[in-house]
Amino acid sequence: MSTPPPAPLAERMRPRALAEVEGQERLLAPGALLPAALARGELPSLVLWGPPGSGKTTLARLLAAACGATFVPLSAVTSGVKEVRELIAAARELHASGGRTLLFVDEIHRFHKGQQDAFLPHVEDGTVVLVGATTENPGFALTGALLSRLRVLALEPLGAEALERIAARALADGERGLGAAFALAPEAHAPLLEAAAGDARRLLGVLESAAHLVAERVLGAGEAARVISAADVREAAQARARAYDASGDDRYDLLSALHKSLRGSHVDAALFWFGRLLEGGEDPRVIARRLVAMASEDIGAADPLALTTAVAALHALEFLGAPEGELALTQAVIHLATAPKSNTVVEALGAAREAAPSHARQPVPLHLRNPPTRFARARLSQPMRKKRCLLVKLPADPLSHVVNCLLTHCPM
Repeated sequence: MSTPPPAPLAERMRPRALAEVEGQERLLAPGALLPAALARGELPSLVLWGPPGSGKTTLARLLAAACGATFVPLSAVTSGVKEVRELIAAARELHASGGRTLLFVDEIHRFHKGQQDAFLPHVEDGTVVLVGATTENPGFALTGALLSRLRVLALEPLGAEALERIAARALADGERGLGAAFALAPEAHAPLLEAAAGDARRLLGVLESAAHLVAERVLGAGEAARVISAADVREAAQARARAYDASGDDRYDLLSALHKSLRGSHVDAALFWFGRLLEGGEDPRVIARRLVAMASEDIGAADPLALTTAVAALHALEFLGAPEGELALTQAVIHLATAPKSNTVVEALGAAREAAPSHARQPVPLHLRNPPTRFARARLSQPMRKKRCLLVKLPADPLSHVVNCLLTHCPM
């Protein structure tokens, strides 16, 4: 019987105690929700919200072990109603005998509304402690009823220091890691962290692949030769998958970053977020439409040509397509970022729409009406007092003055 291949390095190096968890010090600090609950022997139902590789599954496993509960994993991607019913039935039997079940639902946002609400009675009566994991904003991805019964804990992407500690531990661990058989060259640290992009799982995957490349190259040339270089890391990482989800928070976060950078006149930042959107695979037309909206919303009368540039960029994109049309979008980004800013268009529209309902019953003054008949034209030939409106100097609030002028000085 052949020996099964070893588990991936990321699985072997999974923390076995809360003290080994890296990068989530805020959640695990003394006095925080989780340590305080565990000290009392309790564990509330939770939603662990964070990016891939931030430790959601690991944390759920460790919480189950810390409170003496049976860890039962469930994937919302591959499981349905049948599997959920079976797990709940088993949890009910365990609960009746005094045991506890931590039901871990990975990608919980993939369950539809009815499936999510099916957990409600079992969470309320204590049959299960529900811990969901999601990369999506729970406020949008989960139903209000379920969300009201869960505590939301946000996990952060792992920082450089946390990733460095994880890599060092994997290189030195003789039981689960690479066992000091390899060393990471100083110049290889930066590309390794860049390839990981805050994801511990990817960090260890790239590190393991790079170690395999070195092992195949040296062919037993000795321990001293087993140094993982920057080139080995880049070869192992290959082309990193685009960290972008066009159907989730990524799209709106990046569009928001672009908008705020343009509004703040930060040209380099605007170009950076614009590039991130393009590299993520966002439809350039979505970006172009956002630029057209910004030209009026954030610049408006301060630079009327900004709207012309944005609309022209949209037309150029439709005419040329990518990548040539992206140059026109870049030109528009630079123009909008460097243009003076004014929100008078937004304020004027808001004031006009606010004033309209309160004066909806007031008739249109005669000199502003359309005279379709001879009688109407005769009425308009009478001396009008409209000059009193036109010659009065407008105050700081022109809209309120115009409304008052029309209603007071130009009666029928």
